[in-house]
Amino acid sequence: MDSPAADRPSAARRRRTLSPSLIEGAAGFSAGVASCLAAHPLDLLKNRLQLNTQRPSRPGDSLRILRDVVRDEGGARALYRGLWPNLLGNSLGWALYFFFYGSLKQQLQARRARGEGLASTDFFAASIVAGLLTGACTNPVWVVKTRMLERGANHPSAYRSMAYGLRHVWATRGVRGLWAGFMPSSLGVLHGAVQFSLYENMKKHRGALVGGQDKLTNWEYVYMSGGSKLLAGAITYPYQPIRARLQQYDAAQQYSGVWDVLRKTYRNEGFLAFYKGYVTGHG
Repeated sequence: MDSPAADRPSAARRRRTLSPSLIEGAAGFSAGVASCLAAHPLDLLKNRLQLNTQRPSRPGDSLRILRDVVRDEGGARALYRGLWPNLLGNSLGWALYFFFYGSLKQQLQARRARGEGLASTDFFAASIVAGLLTGACTNPVWVVKTRMLERGANHPSAYRSMAYGLRHVWATRGVRGLWAGFMPSSLGVLHGAVQFSLYENMKKHRGALVGGQDKLTNWEYVYMSGGSKLLAGAITYPYQPIRARLQQYDAAQQYSGVWDVLRKTYRNEGFLAFYKGYVTGHG
């Protein structure tokens, strides 16, 4: 007589029924939560620096902002204002990205002949489309997050919650307000493409010097990977201050669109204004 355990699917069999894209999505969700909890005060600092249009950045600005937030906005707890939308946006964003990316890879693989793997262009296309879809889904959350980080909880017009912020944006600016900054945000998906291109060129040139890429050491791969990421960040970072300024409370009164942000920022603050908050965001 068969035991009851024999009628139940094994744990391994149950695990095999899960879609790879769902597993990748769960992993992305967990990664987003962990990174957000660790870095939120730096995100608040970066936001304040990006939205400072009064003068160019100066040494000591970061410490001054953190000191003022703690002193004037409710103590150390104020450094975590806007945590919920940041947590939701990061975790949901990573989950959606890996889900879309995994699903797109599966669809592309299904079009291939049996035993034929995906090309680098397939991975590149899947990452770009997944990034755009993720940005479109999460943009309203980022608008509210930007505004909550912009003003302390004791400000008269500060959002009391994410739900209140979403209702306010919808009531005052409608769909256009909820998806403010999406155009510059879409440029963020190029970060991976730029990093990949730089990384591949670094491997090619370094490999030529040492007699082949198969002779590269682990440390060489580490510094090429890190170096390409930093360079890609430096190239693509300007979209972040532009996005933040389009999403802030008074954006509709200050700017008419992306080109207006670019023109006024450069005219009033200079080229380095497009890199405000870069150190805190890439430290």
